[in-house]
Amino acid sequence: MSDLILAIDQGTTSSRAIIFDPKGRMVARAQQEFSQHFPDDGWVEHNPEEIWQVTCQVCQEVLNQLPDGQTVAGIGITNQRETTVVWDKDTGTPAYPAIVWQDRRTAERCRALAAEGLEDDTRARTGLLLDPYFSATKIAWILDNVENARAKAEQGQLLFGTMDTWLIWKFTGGRVHATDATNASRTLLYNINDQCWDPMLLERFGVPEAMLPDVKDCAADFGRAIEGLDGTELPIAGVAGDQQAAMIGQACFEPGMIKSTYGTGCFALMNIGETPRLSQHRLLTTIAYRFNGKPTYALEGAIFVAGAAVQWLRDKLGIIREAGETEALAKSLTSNKGVYLVPAFTGLGAPYWEPDARAVICGLTRDSGRAELARAALEAVCYQTRDLFTAMGEDAGERPETLRVDGGMVANNWLLQALADIVDVPVERPEIIETTALGAARLAALQLGVFTDLKDLAQHWALDRRCEPMISEQERNVMVKGWQTAVQRTRAQPETDQ
Repeated sequence: MSDLILAIDQGTTSSRAIIFDPKGRMVARAQQEFSQHFPDDGWVEHNPEEIWQVTCQVCQEVLNQLPDGQTVAGIGITNQRETTVVWDKDTGTPAYPAIVWQDRRTAERCRALAAEGLEDDTRARTGLLLDPYFSATKIAWILDNVENARAKAEQGQLLFGTMDTWLIWKFTGGRVHATDATNASRTLLYNINDQCWDPMLLERFGVPEAMLPDVKDCAADFGRAIEGLDGTELPIAGVAGDQQAAMIGQACFEPGMIKSTYGTGCFALMNIGETPRLSQHRLLTTIAYRFNGKPTYALEGAIFVAGAAVQWLRDKLGIIREAGETEALAKSLTSNKGVYLVPAFTGLGAPYWEPDARAVICGLTRDSGRAELARAALEAVCYQTRDLFTAMGEDAGERPETLRVDGGMVANNWLLQALADIVDVPVERPEIIETTALGAARLAALQLGVFTDLKDLAQHWALDRRCEPMISEQERNVMVKGWQTAVQRTRAQPETDQ
């Protein structure tokens, strides 16, 4: 039997397909972007059929890249979480475009539910906040705004799924309507304590249970892909939402282990073991993974702007031509010279949750220039990580001993060292930084017997670079105090005349 796995990484702006060998090496890779639609202010939509076609194309491309005689054992899927698709179970036709996780059209509905005093109970059941980010109010919006949709849903004619479920249904020719526990836990409809769709939440959000997929372990039998692969049939054997897949790719299998993914924004997940624990800092409690019916939980925090701050330097200020320039610019300085950037372009995320905060730059002098701004943008990522790290440690009752990092930004070695210095913890970058796709591949490989258990998976995690904290506590305290002062200025914006 082959030990190669096809990982499908269905993201927010593109679909990727990567074939991995058991050591995590990429054998073949393809990626293709798809259209983004913004029909109204705060609305974000995708075409589910376009995503299906793009996903098939990248899968066929990597399968065609395989040398003669090599085959793939199975498929692992990871996906943009919370994005919502509703479709007709007989025709497969979407009832409405996919409503993307970024979409804010149901914000007023969430505020109304919170005003009714429902947030604490919902949070206790799901670990999530009442927010349009999640799937429940997206489903209800489609049912209430598409002609005859609610009637069809109540008659069992419509199905709901996140992107993993949509792809599974399409690949299996409509034979399997299923998701995994990590994606289910992001819908605001799944009780993470009882491991089931919650009847009270279904009634509260107005979602018929007949629409919902079966919930499986992350490594499980999700049926056979008989469509979309140009005649190739493969078992679908592993599924997880993108951030949980990255956690699996980083082998964060012990309580206290934490991974942080640095892209446009940043998502940090900390393993908290087999007992869910609600955050005192408005972090999310979510399912990290589930095997053999037994869930492991995580605390999750989001930084809205990480790499996007560097993009701002490039695209709006024009002081760099490419992101890679920031490393040399930051390295050219012996200190930050008191310059801080708080990149609250879209508000502040965890643990502040200040949606109306706006970005500020503090400490500029006539001597300040490109290097100071570049360093401030990179250091902002580190300070925000420290804020998350502190909140997670207080919630969990223990401070993580290391931070495992991945994502495009971590190719910057200066940033790695700055993270270690400011967060005051060793930072580890793995050899394979495509951890999201790798996690999906690992899940499928586990189900198909390529690996025996999580310990076996953990042994295949390989370190590329480790950075130890190198600055003094006094120097760190001065830098952190400056950041905290800058954040206070961000949160205390003066009122403007209307």
